[in-house]
Amino acid sequence: MKTFRSYSEVAACIGQEVAVTDWIEVTQAQVNLFADATGDHQWIHTDPQRAAQGPFGTTIAHGFLTLSLLPCFMEAAFAIEGARMGVNYGLNRVRFPAPVPVGSRLRGRLTLAAAEPAPPDGLQMAWEVTVEREGGDKPVCVAEALVRSYGAPAG
Repeated sequence: MKTFRSYSEVAACIGQEVAVTDWIEVTQAQVNLFADATGDHQWIHTDPQRAAQGPFGTTIAHGFLTLSLLPCFMEAAFAIEGARMGVNYGLNRVRFPAPVPVGSRLRGRLTLAAAEPAPPDGLQMAWEVTVEREGGDKPVCVAEALVRSYGAPAG
């Protein structure tokens, strides 16, 4: 985990890979709960028997479930001392280049693409996040996540 002491320390890392997180496992229980929360019960996600005969040979995580792991990866990747809160502000350019078979282990690779003031006392950061699957040959998600932090020292 990278700990920043000020927003200027964050800004000094623009263009740099800041962190690579530990691996986390995606379970069928998580996929089922996500299906319940979103109403997306497509068999490719929730029916292991039918999915075994499908194109991936097993159930796969929803793309949006994979995307929803970004806050988990960010919390594990960096902290800003003195910040009183952080909020997700939005996303740019989201892609799902490869599936996530249930049981896969994923990690996030975070590069700071940009940082700019977010008045009155915040910083907006654009993070290029690449979600990798252990043993996979291409990423399972690539996104630019916009995150705002408020209340940390500016300099």
